[in-house]
Amino acid sequence: MRPTKETGILTVAALREQKQGRGIECLFNQREQIYVLPARMAQREASLGRLREALDRDRPLKLVLNPREGTVQRVDTPSDREVQTFEQERIVLEKPDKTRRIDVSKIDPTSFNIVDYYLKVPTFRLCTKVIPSYKVAKDIFDFCAAQSCHLPGPPAISQCIPFQYVRDGCFARAHKMRQIIEDKYGYCSEKVFSFANQDPATLAVKAGKWGGCCVFWWYHVAPLVRVRIQLKFPFGTFQLTLAMVIDPGMFDKPVLLSTWLGAQQDTSCSALARVTMYSIQPSSAYWPLNHAGTMFGTDPTYSSTHTYLTLYKNLTTCP
Repeated sequence: MRPTKETGILTVAALREQKQGRGIECLFNQREQIYVLPARMAQREASLGRLREALDRDRPLKLVLNPREGTVQRVDTPSDREVQTFEQERIVLEKPDKTRRIDVSKIDPTSFNIVDYYLKVPTFRLCTKVIPSYKVAKDIFDFCAAQSCHLPGPPAISQCIPFQYVRDGCFARAHKMRQIIEDKYGYCSEKVFSFANQDPATLAVKAGKWGGCCVFWWYHVAPLVRVRIQLKFPFGTFQLTLAMVIDPGMFDKPVLLSTWLGAQQDTSCSALARVTMYSIQPSSAYWPLNHAGTMFGTDPTYSSTHTYLTLYKNLTTCP
């Protein structure tokens, strides 16, 4: 089941014209799903004007969305109280790490995923307690996956995680897993964001775990962990630290960062499937605050996280 109506106070990340006059793509910072303002929408020009003004002034709007169709149904101005509440909860991440352009087709996985060799990200200096083995990383992954809302409950944590609904809410799933990794297991984690923020690119994933339909995002986020791996050879043992991603919505095990990025440009879903940028941020980063992926919001109390986990707990990805 997917909802036909969802209301939220959101900020506009970008507006993109679709080809052949099909409508305007609307990207929202608080939604990874790509929405369209239909060409035949009632009061379309007035709605488009509000969207453009909100984008220019970085002001929130009150929107009614149809996630099933991926369309914007209504655009309203929020009340002063709604704006005040929204601004109080919009806590900005201080000193974010840089966002990097990438051509996934040119990644060399034999070097790209090695933390000390290629991924010299300043964020990694904030915490040094890395996961000591792949087995421990797999145990953490399996625990997170077992909290999925589609499984018989109750979960072992305060709120199940809707891995069965990957059309939206990655920010909430990732933040809840961050809490598990750091508070339950005591290891470092970061967040990795991927972006399709160059027109007309899209992130495209075939949801093989949830029915095989195609899912489209403008960004995605998941916990990134550093995992120590030992390689044994006849002449000695070598130790490497690899960047791996915990994303049970997409995979059945921890995967290399390069694998995670590559899975998001499935050209069988869209010829426009392309990851244009990625960014590794502290684990406190929650969702992007702009289209460029250079600003991020946080959710230190997990209040937004739990709101979205509840919103999506009974939904499914494919029809």
